[in-house]
Order: sequence, then C-alpha cells, then structure tokens
Amino acid sequence: MLKSSFISPASSAQPASSTSLAQASLVTFCASLAVVFALAVSLSLYFAHGLDRTEQAQGQSLIQKSIEAERRLLQLTIKDYSFWGEAYRHLHLKVDMEWAFVRENFGPALYDDFGYEAAFVIGPSGRSVYAVIEGRYETLAAAQWLGRSVDEWVAEARALADDEKVFTTLTSLAGTPALVVAAAITPSTDPTVQADDRPPSVMLVVNRLDPRRLEELGANMGLRGVRLGQADDPAFAHAELTGEHGTHFDLQWDATRPGRQMIIVVLPLIILAALIIFGMTWVMLRRNTRAARALDSSHELLRTSQAALTLSESRFRDVAEASSDWIWEADCEGRLTYLSDRFEAVTGLDKAQWLGTSLDQLVDLPDGTLLDRLRSNVGQSNLVTECSYVDKHLQQRTARIAARTSGTQGFRGTATDVTEEIEARRRVEYLSRHDVLTGLPNRSQLRDYLESRLENALAACQPLVMLTIDLDRFKPVNDLLGHATGDLVLHEIGARIRQCVRSQDIVARVGGDEFVMVVSGMVGHQEIEALCRRLIDLIEQVIDVDEQEIHVSASIGIAVSPGDAAHAPELLRYSDIALYEAKASGRGTWRFYDGDMNARIVERRRLEGDLRYAIKHGELRLEYQPRFRIADGRMVGAEALVRWQHPQRGLLAPDAFIPIAEEVGLITAVGEWVMDAACRQASQWPETLFVSVNVSSREFQSGQLVERVKAALQRSGLAANRLELEVTESVMLEDADNALILMRSLKALGVRLTMDDFGTGYSSLSYLRSFPFDGLKIDRSFVSRLGESQTDLAIIEAVIGLGRALSLTVTAEGVETLEHLKLLDSVACDEGQGYYLSRPLEGASFDALLLSISLPTG
Repeated sequence: MLKSSFISPASSAQPASSTSLAQASLVTFCASLAVVFALAVSLSLYFAHGLDRTEQAQGQSLIQKSIEAERRLLQLTIKDYSFWGEAYRHLHLKVDMEWAFVRENFGPALYDDFGYEAAFVIGPSGRSVYAVIEGRYETLAAAQWLGRSVDEWVAEARALADDEKVFTTLTSLAGTPALVVAAAITPSTDPTVQADDRPPSVMLVVNRLDPRRLEELGANMGLRGVRLGQADDPAFAHAELTGEHGTHFDLQWDATRPGRQMIIVVLPLIILAALIIFGMTWVMLRRNTRAARALDSSHELLRTSQAALTLSESRFRDVAEASSDWIWEADCEGRLTYLSDRFEAVTGLDKAQWLGTSLDQLVDLPDGTLLDRLRSNVGQSNLVTECSYVDKHLQQRTARIAARTSGTQGFRGTATDVTEEIEARRRVEYLSRHDVLTGLPNRSQLRDYLESRLENALAACQPLVMLTIDLDRFKPVNDLLGHATGDLVLHEIGARIRQCVRSQDIVARVGGDEFVMVVSGMVGHQEIEALCRRLIDLIEQVIDVDEQEIHVSASIGIAVSPGDAAHAPELLRYSDIALYEAKASGRGTWRFYDGDMNARIVERRRLEGDLRYAIKHGELRLEYQPRFRIADGRMVGAEALVRWQHPQRGLLAPDAFIPIAEEVGLITAVGEWVMDAACRQASQWPETLFVSVNVSSREFQSGQLVERVKAALQRSGLAANRLELEVTESVMLEDADNALILMRSLKALGVRLTMDDFGTGYSSLSYLRSFPFDGLKIDRSFVSRLGESQTDLAIIEAVIGLGRALSLTVTAEGVETLEHLKLLDSVACDEGQGYYLSRPLEGASFDALLLSISLPTG
C-alpha cells in the first residue's frame, strides 16, 4: 500500500517532467538553430562583401597597371626620339621642319601610330619652337595649349639629361587626366654631332586620358566602362590616381559583384534549409514528448545538423580566403568533386564531363603537377601559382590558381583567367626592346646585347664585329612615294639584313634608315668584306611596292672588338666614324675603322670650334668682285665673297669652311653676317651699283630668310632693288614648293633674284619658267673653253637667247682672257665677271676701283 502510494506519484510526475523537458528542449533548440542560421547568414554576407572587396582591389590593381604601362610605353617612345643625334641636329641646333614633320621623324606618326595628342619642342630659351597637335603642325606654344606653364617640366627634364632619363608626370588638363613626358634632346653617342653651349632643347609629349582612351585602357584589362567619377558613389567600383602637386583623379567602372551573385544563390538555400529543419524539428520534438527514444533521436539529428553547418561554414571561409573567378574542389587523389557555374562561363567547358577526372588533366604546370604542389604544401599557407589550360576552342590560356589543403577532405581553391593580363604585359615588354616598324631589336636591346657579348667575347678571345649600315638614296623614297611606302621598304630591308646573321648574332634598327649588325667569330678582313658585299648586293636588289620598282643602296662602317674598342659606346662610335668615311667615299661601299679617321674628325671638329669663335670675334672678311656691263664697260655691281682670316692658317677661301658651316648648322650665322656686312658696305656706294650675295640651300630651309633680309636692309638703309640674291638649283631640288613661296616673298620686298651656276643642273629650264628670277649666271666651266670649243660658244649663245626671251639679265662667270670677253661681246652677253676684268678686292681697294669703271682694253 505504501509502495503503491510511493510509485503512483512518481509515475504520474514522470510524464509531466518529460513534457516540460521536451518543451524546454524545443525552445532551446529553436533558439540555437536561429543563432546558427543567423550566424550563417552573417558569414555569407561578410564573405560576399569580402569577395566584392577583392574584385574591387583587383580592378584597382589593373587600373594602376594599365596607367603604368601607358606611362612606360610613352617614356620608352620619347626616349628613343630624344637621346638621338639626328634629333639633336634637327630639333636643337636648328628646327628642321623637313626632317621633323614632313619626313615624320617627330611629326604626325606620334598621333597616327601612338595616339599621342600633342608634342612640343621647347628651345634653349624656354620658348616653344615646334608643335604637332593631333597630327598637324601648329604654331601654338605649349603653355598656351596646356593652359599652364611648362617651365617646371622643362627644368626637370634638363636635370635628367646627363643620365639620359625621362621626366614623366600625371597632371590635369581642364579636369582631364593627362600623362606628360619630357626629355632633354641630347646627341647621345652620335660622334657626328657637336653639342653647343646652350641649355638642351626639350621634347614634351602629352597623352590625354580622355573618356575614349580611359575606356580603351579599361577594356584592355577586362574592365567595362572605365571613366572619371565621384569617389563617394557606391554604385560603381572606383580607384584613385594621384598626380603632380597632390592632384587626385577618381576613376570608376562597372564592376562585377561576385559576392552579390553568391548571396542571391546561397541565401535562399539557407532560408529554405532553416524552414525545413525547423519544421522537421518541431514535428520530431512533438513526438519525443511521448517517447525517450524519439527524444534521443532528435538529439542525434541536432548533432548531425550542427556538423553539417560547421562544414558549410568551413567551405565558405575557405572560398572567401582565395580570390575567385571559378571555384573547384578535389579529393585527396586529386579527382574533381565540385566545379562552380563560373567554370563553364569562363572556360566554355562542360563541368559535368570534368567532375571525377584528375585535376592534373585540366591544368598543366611548366614544372611538375598541381597535385604534387598541393601535397607538398600541406600545413602551409595558401598555394598561389600560374598554370595553363585549354578552353573549348582548343586555345591555350593561363589561369592563376589559389588553393589550400582541406584536411582529410582533399583540396579547394579558385582559378582566375589572366591570359589577357599576361599578353598585355608581354606586349609592353616586347615594345620596350623592339622597333615597332621592323620588329628588330631597338637601341636599348642592342646596348644590353653588346655589354653582355663583349664580356663573353673578351673572355673567350673571340672577336666581335659591328657593322653600322645606313641606306643611300632613301630620302627620295619618302619624298616621292610617301612614308607608307618608305615604311614598307624599311621593313623589307630589315628582313634582308636579318638573312645574313646567325641565331647568336643580332640586327637592330637604331635610327630612321640606320641599322646595326653585330656578328662574332669573324677574324679576317676578307671574310668581313664578303659579308659586306653580300649585304650590299641584297639591299640593292629591286623592291616592288604597289607596282613601283624601288632601288636603294647602303654604306657600311665596320669596327672590331677588341682590336678597335672593348666597350659598347666606343664600338658604336667607331663604327659610325667608319660609316661617315664610307659615305664620303661615294656611298655604296664599306670602310674599316682606323685611328686616322678619328684624327680627321677631331681636326674637323677643331676647325668647327674655330669657326664658331671666328663668327663671334670678327675673323670673317668680305671681298667684292666687280661685275661689268659688256656693251659699254660700265660697272653695274659687285658680288660679296666671304673669307676667313684664320689666326694660324691664314686667309681661307669659302670652300675650306662653308661645307662645315652647312653641316653643323652655322651657315645661318655666317649668312646673316655676310648679308649685314654687304648691305652696310653697299649703302656707301653710288646708287647705280648693286651688291650680290650668295644664299645656300640650308638658309632657305631655315624658314627665316625673308625676315633676315628685311632686317639687314632696314639696319643698313640700302634700297631693296640694290640687293641681289644668288641661289643655286639645289634650292629648288630639295623643296620646290617652299622655295617658290620664299622667292615670291623676297620679290615682294623688292630684291633681285639670280640663278647661279646655270647649265650644271638637269632641270634649270623648268625652274626659269616657274620661278621669279631676274637673271642667270652662266657657269665658268662653259666660259673657260670658249676659245677651244664651238659647242660651248653655241650653248652660251642659246642661253643668252633664252634669257632675252624671258627678260633675264645674263652674266658670264670666269672671264679670264681678252678672247673670252670679245667672244661674249660677239654673242651680246649682258654682263661679265672674272679675273681679267677684276679680281676680288677688299673694301678699301674696291672703293679705289670705283674711280674707274671702264673695261680694260688689253
């Protein structure tokens, strides 16, 4: 009875306790599940945000790399232009429009081929002396076009000149970012260029990053819609660029958001799983109130669910720690067990066909296998490596693999396709070391090759032969057929030269039409000369371009290491000196360097330096050779002839120094001095006399002849009709259109124009018809044989008739005898000049001659 009363309360209390336990368990478990799912959702959002941040960081890195690559390409391009003797000669010593713009050495090609919007040359005085804007020549100053001063950039570029380095900056032009590159123009190692004492001129190139250019740069890196934007706009990915003086530019683009895509897929699954688990748990816990076994089962189910959630958290954490494009998983044997949907989008392959196959069948490493690398990386940080794979089009591509070991479960990671990035990097590296037109190595790669090979050649006692090859008669190809045809010719010449070298040798293009070949193992002059003969024969073969047969030849300068030089700059310099000698010997040939060549160049440079001193310190002299009217013997004028009173060499004729003055750019200074001195002297003569001054073709090309003549007339007070300018046919041959414009401008001033040395050119008749000449001078070579050749007398008579028909005054040069004078009088020649009539006289002697102006009667 007592036992029954004791048991009954216990029996009746037990179910009540089980129900309370079940209810408490229900509340506790539901709360736990809520916390777990909330944590899963939070982690998913966190990981998604991390993926988006990773994508943003990758985009920022690509933007920075793109701008840097653009900057490097711009630096390398301007470096080849600025540290070049030809540029120093034609853009610093003088501004040569023919060389720079018409021949496109520093002209429209900068815009057409490279897209650089503006290029300027800042002269020694800091003034813009040359400008090409959007492929067109302009007279606009750099500061005016940029809207700001360029003095700071010019100073930076000049400071880097000695090290042959380039100044570059990122600046703002009217709110648009722009890359600016500036470099001092130096002769580099060119031995034929003599540097002057002025500050170096500076090349300045501007490449604006306008909306179109920004979009192109972004597209090259796989980014869509790159543009200037606002840094606080959360709707787009953005990157900040810093320019000079703290200028900031914010770039934004339409970035993909892998985290958001993951949330769209994963979050509904988590919610659905939560609902299902909550529902199942509710049903099972309701049943567990009736049986302890059901309660134990529900606890087991709870532990299983918690393990599944823990595994899910681990998977998400691993994925978030690696940058993603497509996700993969593999077991311990390397068999693929999971591939994300992005795998098909990126590679075009069917993931169902690859699941279960080996990871090493999908990707390939250059050394070893990916599975071996993963196994050797167990217990260490994430493995990141690049490997190749084949897409659905059977094209080999490159992927960056980021992976880690997942304990006993196998391996997990991500793969990012970086094919375009690698190709862009290779392209930039290639362009930095190769000539864009011919594909040959450029000056930079040649220098590196020489430095390494010279060391090896000297160590192995092997000679190294350098051949500097310069094309002859190439300028008419560009002038007559255009630069596009000239480029095709250069490409073909480069291919022909490359046929003559072995794999261990090199051929480089170092200038407009200049190539350098370096070969090793040749020891005898005969072997080297055989190579030169083969080169010239190949180059001289006809080149067919658009049904045009083009003929060019070449001259070659040769230097040998270690016999001539043991260092790259010296070897380059000596081969250039030998090339100069080859061209002076008639072209189409070759010359070996020897010490005498250098001595001649040193002597020539010494004479050049003396001439600069002579111009500044008044060592030039003028002599005047009278010109007489043959009919009545009256003096009509005199020709001004320049002489140089050298302190050591005595009185030098023009032939000794005028060619040097033309070559080094001093002819303008000499011509200006002659013009001023002649006009000043002639202003003291009777008004019936004129003075005649010779003008070289280089003075015509300078573009300042009209202003110089006008200034000389104003300073001296000489009437314009008392000044006669003598020009040779070479002025018209080099640039007929520009010469015609200049001559018309000179005629507008009122001066007289005479064609000198008539009869020595092949097209003088056409020039007489087209150009505004007042007279012509018969070359002395026809006059000197008057007494011996009836043919020459007939030619002179025909020229006199032609001159009379065109209303031109005809003057005969070189009248040396009385017979010459009588024969010229018999054919009614207008004027005469020569030693028989009068030798050239100094100013005082000429003034004395003015007292008697009749012809000698002999």
